[in-house]
Amino acid sequence: MIRSIARIFFAEWRKLRRPTLLLGTLGAVAFFSVLVSSLLFLMIDSPNGNGDRGIRISREMLSLPSGATYSFSSIGNLLGIIALCVFAAQTAQEYSLGTLRNLLVRQSGRIRLLVGKLASMKVFAMAMTLVSAVISIGVSYALAGGKDVSTTLWFTSDGRLEIAKTLLNVFISILGFGIIGMVLGILLRSPISSISLGVLWLLIVENIVGAVKSSTLQWLPGNQLGTIAVGGTETISYTHALSLSGLYVGVSLIIATVLFTRRDVAN
Repeated sequence: MIRSIARIFFAEWRKLRRPTLLLGTLGAVAFFSVLVSSLLFLMIDSPNGNGDRGIRISREMLSLPSGATYSFSSIGNLLGIIALCVFAAQTAQEYSLGTLRNLLVRQSGRIRLLVGKLASMKVFAMAMTLVSAVISIGVSYALAGGKDVSTTLWFTSDGRLEIAKTLLNVFISILGFGIIGMVLGILLRSPISSISLGVLWLLIVENIVGAVKSSTLQWLPGNQLGTIAVGGTETISYTHALSLSGLYVGVSLIIATVLFTRRDVAN
């Protein structure tokens, strides 16, 4: 069984590492990492704030051991949307192109096929996390000196611990968004529909609902995953976001697994 899952993993990874997909995705990750990190430091004296939704992140905050991770953690939502689009497209196109039927001829175990695909996408999410971390922290370090931000504590034992914690949190967030994209791909079996619905919900519906009634932000799935990336907020605790996100993702996976194993593979 393990050997079978490993073969599925490498077969899926061959698709994910295609230059057009891999380089295009990592290019988008690099672009947003540079953009967010640069704005965080270049707008440090702006009265409109230099963080998400006008939050003011001061020099004193950036000089703390966690200062190296501010820009990296705040990009979690953007990376999550990228992961959702990639995972949804890669899953749904198996139906739209008819390749899933061919795969099941070689590998009749649908659960093993799903586990192998998910494992491969986890590695892809890990690559996204590492690339973003290196670029975000690198840009932050390069800009800190020019803005009188001390980096003395960034790479101490406490600073390295903060970097490790943020790496884990952002990875969990990206993977959660990606799994939701994968589930949408299985449910809708159309790349365009899966991506459109996911992005529409995350960028428009949740923001509108949250603006109308802010208390709903404590229960919306996209906001919970974004909260995990930043390690919790003043209004939503990390444990609340982690447990609720786990519930959303777990239920979605169960529904998708049942459909994947019992439904006809034709689009």
